[in-house]
Amino acid sequence: MPQPLPDWGSATPLDDVSRQVAITGVGEADHSRASGRSASEIALQAVERAIADAGLAPAEVDGLMTSAGMGAQLAPAEFHSHFGTNHDLWTGPGGGMTWAATAPHAAARAIAAGEARNVVNVFSVAWASEREQMEGGPGAFHAAEPMKAVFELPFGWFPQPVYFATIARRHMHEYGTTLEQLGAIAVACRRHANLTPGALMHDKPLDLEGYLARPMLVDPLRVEDCCLISDGGAAYVMTGPERARDAAKPPAWVLGVGEGRSGAGLYWSQQGDFTATPQVFSAPAAFEMAGIAPAEVDVLTLYDPFTIVALMQIEDMGFCPKGDGGAFVEGSRLHFDGGALPYNTHGGLLSHAYVLGIAHVVEVVRQLRGEAAAQVPGARVGVYGGYTGHLASTLVLARD
Repeated sequence: MPQPLPDWGSATPLDDVSRQVAITGVGEADHSRASGRSASEIALQAVERAIADAGLAPAEVDGLMTSAGMGAQLAPAEFHSHFGTNHDLWTGPGGGMTWAATAPHAAARAIAAGEARNVVNVFSVAWASEREQMEGGPGAFHAAEPMKAVFELPFGWFPQPVYFATIARRHMHEYGTTLEQLGAIAVACRRHANLTPGALMHDKPLDLEGYLARPMLVDPLRVEDCCLISDGGAAYVMTGPERARDAAKPPAWVLGVGEGRSGAGLYWSQQGDFTATPQVFSAPAAFEMAGIAPAEVDVLTLYDPFTIVALMQIEDMGFCPKGDGGAFVEGSRLHFDGGALPYNTHGGLLSHAYVLGIAHVVEVVRQLRGEAAAQVPGARVGVYGGYTGHLASTLVLARD
């Protein structure tokens, strides 16, 4: 029997799109520190590589999904100017974060309605290059929220590392979570990044002893518990079942999509469960659509701005009971080669690049194809969990 959902949020009703769409091409832009490139230039590089990976010509792509609020908002005119095309392009909301998981749902509906055949979803940022011009840094987006400005900032609850240090300390108080357990997440991500040539932290090893020797940034979080700031981006191409079966590479089939939200909106200080994420609403819906249980997942990628966010999502998605996340992740249990749940096998936001989740989907597809740098043997089912604070999303992918 499904467990009743908490009353502090809700799941978004989504119609069943299982096996109605597949990802057939993936591409990443060059991930880097400050590069001097624009977000649009980065996005176009990722799109170009994804289209080539799908074995398509640019003129065969007739759908474009990008971010509506953050990162590059790639316009059809920019696509046509870059590729020398002029055909009609269906457009829809996509990009990174939670939308990296829900874009296939919207694409499936557009494809079924005959509005598009091959749809590309793309997200990119040039935040490392733009950092000097970003007054207030990445936290400025949150500081502009009226309730945060008048209710949270005056009490010092800002910026993001402070939010999540508070949440981590509360999780420790409630469940006995330890610094070593948070460190296990950071170490697993760094090990995977060390094996991934395109990762920003590819050449910077980290073990638990080294992690514990690092100074606190905001107690109990260290720098290694926090996401990177980078330039970079990624894209993936989606198509319907008929074309997917004839694709240049094995398709990654969409089995399930879920989305959940907190009733407190952006204001986590008002959320009913301070140490939970909206994955408690999103993941069950996605797994039900896919017809699988969490135990059947071979590889998991999560939007991981902080180690504590990853740990809470692992609990909230049902991989372990609430409060057991610390014990579940400790040691090498998240490592790609023999861990209980291979996790963020490219390094995640902590050690790969901060491109807000789009590269996490690319990594799942590569795992299912057997093309990943830190390859999980025999991976057949992969999951991406998206997150923005008040929203969460879940995407279940599988190979034939």
